[in-house]
Amino acid sequence: MGRPTRRPSPPAASTRVVERVQTGVRMEKRILKVLKAIAEYHEISLGDLLEGIVLHAFEGKQPFGPEGLGRIREFRSIYGLDLDASHSHRLVEASPSGRKRRETS
Repeated sequence: MGRPTRRPSPPAASTRVVERVQTGVRMEKRILKVLKAIAEYHEISLGDLLEGIVLHAFEGKQPFGPEGLGRIREFRSIYGLDLDASHSHRLVEASPSGRKRRETS
């Protein structure tokens, strides 16, 4: 599994200064593992990866090309991620005893 060529940094004129904040976000464990693997593969932070995905989504653009989607399929297989978009907003958290917790509104 080869590493991608690191893209050169954009020229200073195209960079933007932003204020970042620390956040605590709960996320399904296997999704997080796949996201971390993608970030590691591209040698960027998890935060940078998430910012990129969100900015693409806000414009209705696909954040990954065919090669990236192939790599994601590999990572999903490695980490046993069998969830897809149809599961979005329908996940419930297991209770500590392993049973599904009741969904609350």
